[in-house]
Amino acid sequence: MENIAQLHRRALEETRSVVAGIDRAQWADATPCQGWDVQTLLNHLVSGSLWAAELGSGRTIEEVGDRLDGDVLGDDALAAYDTSAEAAAATFEVPGALDAPCAVSYGPVPGSVYAGHRFIDVLIHGWDLATATGQDATLDPELVDAAYSLLQDQADMVRASGMFGEDILVSAGVGPQTQLLAFIGRKG
Repeated sequence: MENIAQLHRRALEETRSVVAGIDRAQWADATPCQGWDVQTLLNHLVSGSLWAAELGSGRTIEEVGDRLDGDVLGDDALAAYDTSAEAAAATFEVPGALDAPCAVSYGPVPGSVYAGHRFIDVLIHGWDLATATGQDATLDPELVDAAYSLLQDQADMVRASGMFGEDILVSAGVGPQTQLLAFIGRKG
């Protein structure tokens, strides 16, 4: 399996194609994330990548302050996505970054753990955006397998975080993407 920094970059690249397919007229459309429209979810993805670049480089939440609050999309959401995605991906690819502690809101964790959470966030929110905007929501099977494995390994932490919905029961024999989505409370 690829290392988590490579998986994170691949998820960012896959989600970029979805972001590129979003029309500004769709920004007010609902997403599978309850209470979030497309614009809010896009802003969350860009902001999350900007935060990853900061915290993955050793800064603390206090040092970043409120600098990344509010609208980070500006007039060109795709350009904002590209800039933030490259910054986040590059941060986790720096030698030693996956071992260095990151002072995230849920406590200091190794960069590899934070990169894993970003990987899952980007991958799943790419699916959310594709679903919300009528695009192909089929995820890369290798990324699905890696995300599901990671979620299974950290199930207690994932459940305690409150970041995802309750596990949805699915019938035996459903595909890996449906299993992944159901595990985090999405109907795929």
